[in-house]
Amino acid sequence: HSALLSSFLGLAPPTQISPKEGWQVYSSAQDPDGRCICTVVAPEQNLCSRDAKSRQLRQLLEKVQNMSQSIEVLNLRTQRDFQYVLKMETQMKGLKAKFRQIEDDRKTLMTKHFQELKEKMDELLPLDPVCQVNHPVQEEIRNLSAGAELETRLRDCMKTCGKLMKITGPITVKTSGTRFGAWMTDPLASEKNNRVWYMDSYTNNKIVREYKSIADFVSGAESRTYNLPFKWAGTNHVVYNGSLYFNKYQSNIIIKYSFDLGRVLAQRSLEYAGFHNVYPYTWGGFSDIDLMADEIGLWAVYATNQNAGNIVISQLNQDTLEVTKSWSTGYPKRSAGESFMICGTLYVTNSHLTGAKVYYSYSTKTSTYEYTDIPFHNQYFHISMLDYNARDRALYAWNNGHQVLFNVTLFHIIKTEDDT
Repeated sequence: HSALLSSFLGLAPPTQISPKEGWQVYSSAQDPDGRCICTVVAPEQNLCSRDAKSRQLRQLLEKVQNMSQSIEVLNLRTQRDFQYVLKMETQMKGLKAKFRQIEDDRKTLMTKHFQELKEKMDELLPLDPVCQVNHPVQEEIRNLSAGAELETRLRDCMKTCGKLMKITGPITVKTSGTRFGAWMTDPLASEKNNRVWYMDSYTNNKIVREYKSIADFVSGAESRTYNLPFKWAGTNHVVYNGSLYFNKYQSNIIIKYSFDLGRVLAQRSLEYAGFHNVYPYTWGGFSDIDLMADEIGLWAVYATNQNAGNIVISQLNQDTLEVTKSWSTGYPKRSAGESFMICGTLYVTNSHLTGAKVYYSYSTKTSTYEYTDIPFHNQYFHISMLDYNARDRALYAWNNGHQVLFNVTLFHIIKTEDDT
């Protein structure tokens, strides 16, 4: 190395350097006299590769170079993606504007169409429609979301009476209690009042449990309990206009009990009515006297010796419990699984077990009967309570320890001027 430095500075004669021992001449220069001015030497390229650390450094540099190339490619892709996103955003804005215009056009068309239908309906419907004849215009208007005035008229119409056509469901609300029992809401309660009453078992019980709503009933959050002065018989009780109506145990006496006052308001014997499993439904359980309510009022369904054990329908005064009118049918009470009233017509099932269906109906309006075939799904195989609620347009049932709801489909028709 000292010889090289001396040669470089021109302080010593030139020294001939040959490429050996890993060194290689890269460039050199001599003056006219042949003296060496500068000679540059460096290690051979493969010399450093013998060093492990140098080899690792070289591999790392190669990786960095590869990463740099990948980053460049990624940057190019990112730029292309960004341009694509910008393009799609512009297109979406255009589509949004088109959809907004279509929606505005649709609303304008629907408003015009509804107005035409309203005018047509006003010509076809009297001021106070009676839901007794079906009209195609009714179905068309029912599918429209606009038109509060006409919709109100149709809703009022639908609140009036119809004929039972179909039973669907059930919806299982809760599973609780014994195999037999009753649960109900008040059909005359306001829309905000959704209290539920729960009466487990068909005998030897006086405790009524109250829940503020269906949700509380499902969760088991009781709001109040009532200890009745008498035990009840059967499961065919009804809550109507704030009071509980039930059959007093081992008697044909009907009790009216006020929940608000916490006391009995009235009691009366149902003349000639069989009781204590003389004329029960097919499942027994002291179900001789069935109390129920519909759009018309309060009813009692039972059987008497005078009517040969066949069903008798009596309309009751809700205050005094007096019978205002009775109808004698030809259907044996012991052959009925359950029964319920809708719009003054009694519907009777042929069994409380699997395969049960609404088999018989009796209209108190016309004093006529007919045999029907309206099946329903007895999901838990044993029904011990089946009552119609006019406010909910549903059947409340106690199905083998399950509290369930059935939906009912009623046939409504609108009477037009052409039908008069």
